[in-house]
Amino acid sequence: MLFLNEVSKSFKLRDGLYKAVDNVSLEVNAGAVHGIIGASGAGKSTLLRMINLLEQPDQGTVTIDGLQLMGLPDKLLRKERQKIGMIFQQFNLVSNATVSRNVSIPLELAGLPKQERIKRVKECLIFVGLEDKEDQYPAQLSGGQRQRVAIARALANSPKLLLCDEPTSSLDPTTTVEILNVLKHVNSRLGVTIVIVTHEMDVIKTICSHVSVMESGRIIDSFSREDGEFRPAAESFSSYREEIIGKEREAYAR
Repeated sequence: MLFLNEVSKSFKLRDGLYKAVDNVSLEVNAGAVHGIIGASGAGKSTLLRMINLLEQPDQGTVTIDGLQLMGLPDKLLRKERQKIGMIFQQFNLVSNATVSRNVSIPLELAGLPKQERIKRVKECLIFVGLEDKEDQYPAQLSGGQRQRVAIARALANSPKLLLCDEPTSSLDPTTTVEILNVLKHVNSRLGVTIVIVTHEMDVIKTICSHVSVMESGRIIDSFSREDGEFRPAAESFSSYREEIIGKEREAYAR
């Protein structure tokens, strides 16, 4: 479904180049929920944004459903991006637009006729359980409700692939569970392939069928779920969890 082949990305800093992603290859099968986990600065979000070319790789190729996105004419690239939904940590909603208008925006950009837009917006809001909030504004909603609006917006164009950039890190534990259940529903009911970036082990254990561990711009290990557990050894996964928690505690102390 998705194949990244030896992609890299560097950014210019005052003291030289910073290599955010370093020669990464990644394959995600159709229907999978693939997690990418790592500490802050590991390159997770940059890698995710290269999947839909919001960040252009310095080298390597990005292939989705057999089509290489690199080098596509702008018009064709925009068309292919409509098949890729994306949700963010901070929701990225338009504050002065209603819930229904926020969900409608990608449909307007795609040129869908008004009556079809209205129908599709209702379908998406029903799917995420917010059909009664269509005339409200983001400021009137809770954090979990705003993330549900963002999910509905990402689903508006019926994507094959959904990219999630730390979608629960600004939410409390109860709301996190609710959002993960929505994403599970998206995957199981609609068959949408999901790639989710997170630093939270509970997210990985709750929703992911596959996971890749990033460190210093590279994927250092990958696991798949078998018989309800991640393989290989759970102790390797556990040690990584302790490392992440330790780094978070140090950052909080500072």
